[in-house]
Amino acid sequence: MVILLTLINFQFSFAQENHLISFSDPRHIWGNGIELVIEEAYRQFFITRIIGGRVMNIRIPFAMNNDRDMMIENSITYIGDGKGNPQLLISAVENILDSKDFTEYINALSSGKEKVIMFDMAERKWTISSDIYLIAQIKAGSYRSLPHRPYILTSGRGPLESDIYNYLYCIGNVGIDCSGFVWQMLSYIGRRGGTDLGRVLSPVLGVPPNADPAHYVGTAFFNSRSSQITAVSDEIHNLRPADIMLFRDFEGDIVHSAIIQSIDRTRGIIRYLQCNNIAPQEERGVHEAFIYFDPSNTSVSLKDPSLHWTKKRFGAFPGEEIPFADDGERYRYRLNGGGRVVRLNALVPVIERLNR
Repeated sequence: MVILLTLINFQFSFAQENHLISFSDPRHIWGNGIELVIEEAYRQFFITRIIGGRVMNIRIPFAMNNDRDMMIENSITYIGDGKGNPQLLISAVENILDSKDFTEYINALSSGKEKVIMFDMAERKWTISSDIYLIAQIKAGSYRSLPHRPYILTSGRGPLESDIYNYLYCIGNVGIDCSGFVWQMLSYIGRRGGTDLGRVLSPVLGVPPNADPAHYVGTAFFNSRSSQITAVSDEIHNLRPADIMLFRDFEGDIVHSAIIQSIDRTRGIIRYLQCNNIAPQEERGVHEAFIYFDPSNTSVSLKDPSLHWTKKRFGAFPGEEIPFADDGERYRYRLNGGGRVVRLNALVPVIERLNR
């Protein structure tokens, strides 16, 4: 009996260890080609910390300069202006998580009493309210926040990953915008394939000497008529990893970008990566999303209503209303042509080398 139990325990430990190896080493899932390289780039935007006695995977928040300062006199800007590389941003996050004010914030979330955390992004301060009427308003869904002053109801039973996000975004002023994230992903692909994408594209972007090209790349560039950009028909059989997906806003303007990481034509799954805060609370910031399609029919467009898009859209904070129920509805939005897919020409030979 002892021998049998020992064998069972060994087998369980071995299986558990293999699972952890597969999780920690992306080669077990993505092989050694471009899908692996994109996954490596993606994982640079996360760190794991023990906070409030819980193991948490902390993701870099979404942050775009002046996104929430329409009702105040001063501008709200972020570390790296929403274009910072992951090393800069992770270093900033680590400093914030080690700060005295953050420790006080965690203690407030762990007091055992229900309360409202009131953020003031303009002043980079947070305060607490135990007002029963405010709590009741938020619970009833009648609360309406100001863009720069979100109020968050907390249970007092300890921090959640979403609470960490709120602090990093509202107080820490750290994050990256959608096109900054896509640019950093593309730049990493270039480096892994021996190409300095910033140097190659600086003349096209009009980057001054010694300036960071990241600050000159936005979604408008990906949507431009530049000779460096090729429009791709968005039928699934045409798509490739590292293609850039472009989404419109409610007025029909291209304002959001994401990057395709993989297309599994056998199982019918597209995985794409992006950074925004119009998402479920636990997914805000850098995150993955999926599109499911019928693998027997890869000639359909991403606009085809038969596709299932998993990414649901919610306001970044309670009380904020947003258009479109999910990414699919947004991509299919037909004003001015709907979503589109483009490819960065400079990376085509790089990706071919990485796939050999």
